[in-house]
Amino acid sequence: MIKSLLLCIIIVTSFAVNGATVEYALKMPKPQNHYFEVTMKIGDLSGKSIDVKMPVWAPGSYMVREFSKNVNLVKAYNQDKKPLIVTKTTKNTWNIKRDGADTIVVKYEVYAFELSVRTSFLDASHGFVSGSSVFMYVNGSKDNAGKLDIYPYEDFNVITTPLKRSKDSIRYENAKTYAYTNYDQLVDSPIEIGNQEVFEFKASGVNHTVALYGLGNYEVSKLQQDMKRIVETATNVFGENPNKEYTFIIHNVVDGQGGLEHTNSSTLSVNRWGYQGKDYYDFLSLVAHEYFHLWNVKRMRPIELGPFNYDQENYTTLLWVMEGFTSYYDELIMRRAGYLTEQEYLQKFNSTLNYVEGSEGRKIQPVAHASFDAWIKGYRPNENSANTTMTYYSHGHILAALLDVKIIAKFDGEKCLDDFLQLLYRKYYKKEKRGFTEKEFEETLSTFMGINMSDFLANHVYNTAIPNYSEIFSSIGVRVDYTGQKKAYFGIGYNKDNGNAIVKSVRTNSAAENGGVSVNDEILGFNGFRINGSSLEASLSALKPNQDFTLLISRDEIIMELPVKMGEFEQPSYKLTPDNASDKINLYSQWLKKDYIK
Repeated sequence: MIKSLLLCIIIVTSFAVNGATVEYALKMPKPQNHYFEVTMKIGDLSGKSIDVKMPVWAPGSYMVREFSKNVNLVKAYNQDKKPLIVTKTTKNTWNIKRDGADTIVVKYEVYAFELSVRTSFLDASHGFVSGSSVFMYVNGSKDNAGKLDIYPYEDFNVITTPLKRSKDSIRYENAKTYAYTNYDQLVDSPIEIGNQEVFEFKASGVNHTVALYGLGNYEVSKLQQDMKRIVETATNVFGENPNKEYTFIIHNVVDGQGGLEHTNSSTLSVNRWGYQGKDYYDFLSLVAHEYFHLWNVKRMRPIELGPFNYDQENYTTLLWVMEGFTSYYDELIMRRAGYLTEQEYLQKFNSTLNYVEGSEGRKIQPVAHASFDAWIKGYRPNENSANTTMTYYSHGHILAALLDVKIIAKFDGEKCLDDFLQLLYRKYYKKEKRGFTEKEFEETLSTFMGINMSDFLANHVYNTAIPNYSEIFSSIGVRVDYTGQKKAYFGIGYNKDNGNAIVKSVRTNSAAENGGVSVNDEILGFNGFRINGSSLEASLSALKPNQDFTLLISRDEIIMELPVKMGEFEQPSYKLTPDNASDKINLYSQWLKKDYIK
């Protein structure tokens, strides 16, 4: 029970070798109004003015979210509390005239009422800080180290963050002090403040802290056991874990939204009642996905993804590797850890494959383009997106599987995709200490395979050619049967809005499109009879290809009748099954091996 309102102050002090020093204060005097009150005390100044900036996006979530939209009036003062001139020069930049001041104090408010893994939230039950949506930075001083002093209100007893506790002296009572090496690390470290339940477990030599906000049907002992199993199976892929400590922050909510990776932590948003049955396996798969990002994205990464430019999009064509490979491995880890049988894994893979190959957008948008355009298309779908776009998560998942199979076949089961990822990790993260370019990825893959892989990438990554699934999978003793069949098909998706049938999507080149049906049409009648959302599906399913019928629709409140014809469509479909008659069946076992030992 909440006894009283939260009052929490966070102070951040930066000690710079070059550039300005910064102390941040984050206050929450009225959490029910959802405002963080931020103060920046800036010293070691030079020049006539300084610029302070608010990031426009959160790394790991590839969309410009314009965090400055939640910032209220920015004010600045000198050390004598005299107001200074503040001028907003871009959507996320404020210029402050020094007027000879040695120290400047900047104050602003941030409205925080979106509880997601990439945004900040504040109410009377807890505070969650996703740093890039709250903390501004001084332009030119992002590389400076510092400390973070957190002051929770008396009713909030727990602070969870991957930031390290600092031994530095503190300036105020009841503070807990944390250290950070630079601004990137500060905003890459989510902070949960409240009365969340916290437990720990050790896996792969790493201490793991798990903080659970919100009620749920979870069992701590089971989570300790199963999350440990996932962590150890993921670590086995690379052979080492790069952290000494790791933090999971889990928000138990009504509508879980997924996760966001960080260098030594992750934030998960999950359904509070999703810790049983099939939903629980989905939760563990999400844990596997975000944990795998420790290596794939946060360390082994495209060169464009760090150090970050917080002012604009950071473009890369390689999200199909970063997210697609991770999507492939989250299910593979579930199989290796023993949570999925071979048959269950194949069913899931069949589903992903058929989704990809059955999508119109897959024919239009190469997966490299989907990666590059994530900023404007991937996170901003509209009613026509299914006709023109393909997610790099699912398509990249399939390409990862194809490369895995090719590697297993090439090296007769002695190597797999794990070995190629280990090579990327060692070469670019550990040795070069940087990301890799698009060209370097291709060259490294070709060198590893011992053959030129440029044609494969040109056809299936930078173009939309359909792979020869049968040929590729037969090399490891797996039969691929094409199971697509032509069926009567009209080509609309619709919502049953208060019983009415409202068209929400129209498939390109479908009978519906050819007949003039449009998104947002309300279908009122079928062949002269009144119809609703419930009866429309039955009426359409009774028709045969090329059969004529009429629809009565309302479009912009204008009633019109459309003469249409039922179409025909063959939904691409594939089914993978092990071929026990194949002399390569032993390689199939290498692909879907179970390698977790309790």
